[in-house]
Amino acid sequence: MEKLLSTCISKNFYDLRDKALFLFLLDTGARASEVCAVDLEDIDLRIGIHLIKRGKGRKPRTIFLGKKSRRALRAYLKFYPSKSKINQDSALWVTQKESRLTYWGLNQILRRRAIEANIEKPSLHDFRRAFALNYLRNGGDIYSLQKLMGHADLQVLRRYLAQTTEDLQIAHNNFSPVDNSVL
Repeated sequence: MEKLLSTCISKNFYDLRDKALFLFLLDTGARASEVCAVDLEDIDLRIGIHLIKRGKGRKPRTIFLGKKSRRALRAYLKFYPSKSKINQDSALWVTQKESRLTYWGLNQILRRRAIEANIEKPSLHDFRRAFALNYLRNGGDIYSLQKLMGHADLQVLRRYLAQTTEDLQIAHNNFSPVDNSVL
């Protein structure tokens, strides 16, 4: 992620959009198709709440953005190409020609940035997996994660959570029944 973000250092439309886009993907765990469908009216930048109107299975859900992601999104919106024509149907993620960013377009952005960063191109779904693992590593609970990702069943979530031996060791060190008891 750091290498991808290092390609977005200018203050031009593309760099600001792509940085905000990558942070949005990583910070929300939203599916790429859900991200492309976001309208400006769906997000409250003041408190970082975002409504996904039609997630998988046409179910709505609420996701959240942290402070760093909101800051990057505000910087992008300063260069939003159609400021004078913003309305309730305005797409959040647009091309400079003011059309809604598509799944294919998002994938192309990722491909170009990966080449520029000299790394293997991650898949768009890798952002979702990274969100899930980092959420747990940072102390989040599995039930909240299930809701944030829009999964009806914990079995589906298990596919995202291929924890390493180091993850398990850290978890045990933090939650050892013997080390954390009054024995």
